[in-house]
This record gives sequence, C-alpha cells and structure tokens, in this order.
Amino acid sequence: MIFLTTTAQNSSFSMIFFLVLIFIMMYFFFFRPQKKQQEERKKLMNGLKEGDHVVTIGGLHAKIDKIHDDKKTVTLDADGVYLIYDIRAINNVQTPAIESNVNKDVEKNDSSKENKN
Repeated sequence: MIFLTTTAQNSSFSMIFFLVLIFIMMYFFFFRPQKKQQEERKKLMNGLKEGDHVVTIGGLHAKIDKIHDDKKTVTLDADGVYLIYDIRAINNVQTPAIESNVNKDVEKNDSSKENKN
C-alpha cells in the first residue's frame, strides 16, 4: 500500500512538472519571438520619414512623400504617381547604403560595357 501511494504522488508530481516545462517551452518558442517581431515592426513604423524608399506588402517600390499621422496613412510617390496607403501596408524600408552600392555596381557595369565598345 505504501508503495502505491508514493508512486501516485510521484506520477502526479512528474505530470505537473511536465506541464510546467511545456508552458515554459511554448513561451520561449512562440510568444517571445512574436513579441520581438512586434517590437521591431513598431520601431520600423515609428522610424518612417519622408523621403524613405519603401516596399509595400503588395510589392510596390516607392518613396514616401507625406506621412499623415492622424489618419495613419502615407502618400507614396511611385515615379510621379501618388498613392495613399495605410501605414500598415509598408513591408520594409530600403536603406540608402544598399541602393548606393547597387547604383555603383550598375555604373561599373555600364562603364565596362562602354570601354569594351
């Protein structure tokens, strides 16, 4: 009898320990990364400024012309076509450093083609 009650107490303790362990794992694998992504997204949205080159969730590449904080919208300039988007439609901001490197590479390729001709 004594052996059976000790086993039952151990099994209930191990079950509780297992459940606590699963909740801890869920926190570190699901909730914490999601919270980090939300913070990064909020930081990106708060850092938007006029003149930034952005890509929308639909794949439109444009430059921010105006930001309307009261309406939570942005006016994007896509080569002279002005479009109004919800600010949440901005997927990412392209950094000028990447664009300048791309432009330098394009200029090098163009100049090398001209030298060959």
